[in-house]
Amino acid sequence: MSTDILVVDDEIAIADLVEVYLKNEGYTVHKYHNAADALACVARTRLDLAILDVMLPDMDGFTLCQRIREKHLFPILMLTARVEDMDKIMGLTLGADDYITKPFNPLELVARVKTQLRRYTRYNSGEAAPQEMTEYDFRGLEISRVTHKCVLFGEELALTPLEFSILWHLCEKRGQVVSSEELFEAVWGEQYMDSNNTVMSHIARLREKMHEPSRRPRFIKTVWGVGYTIE
Repeated sequence: MSTDILVVDDEIAIADLVEVYLKNEGYTVHKYHNAADALACVARTRLDLAILDVMLPDMDGFTLCQRIREKHLFPILMLTARVEDMDKIMGLTLGADDYITKPFNPLELVARVKTQLRRYTRYNSGEAAPQEMTEYDFRGLEISRVTHKCVLFGEELALTPLEFSILWHLCEKRGQVVSSEELFEAVWGEQYMDSNNTVMSHIARLREKMHEPSRRPRFIKTVWGVGYTIE
């Protein structure tokens, strides 16, 4: 079965460059230069990953990301020249899994795509490491590494593979404080490089999906200046 990747960028040269590198890896690329055509592709195609530019002629990439996240959980990477922290936080909060700024190294982009696809494949196949805990069930939160499902007080949560990985790692470390550095390196599989905003944004979105009150969360608690914990 082919791996289908959506690429949306109104800069034709950039879109063509990304397409060449992804096709060299054997991926099937669906390339568009506006959000309307991209949404039509999302509706009719089984996609495995999307790469979205922020600056599009008919709809900004943040809104496009949000529209896709209404129905789909495949990984989304934002590709943009905007490097401000607030732009990055907004993209991650709206459901993006990663954020790459222009100019970029195409080989780094391919590496990040592969990382997200590996996580997504494990998530869908229900793969779990042998001789490890495969599920946790406490205080109304049930999470299974075999089925890759998370149920909170009887309601199944629609978590992306990345969000599931964050929650699973915190459950594995239940009762311990997990630093942003440890969480980033365990979940993203990359060296921590001042990525606290990335971790913070994903924690915020995860809490939102869990209907956690911002001031007194019941599950994912912030230990200021240290990290996060599930008690």
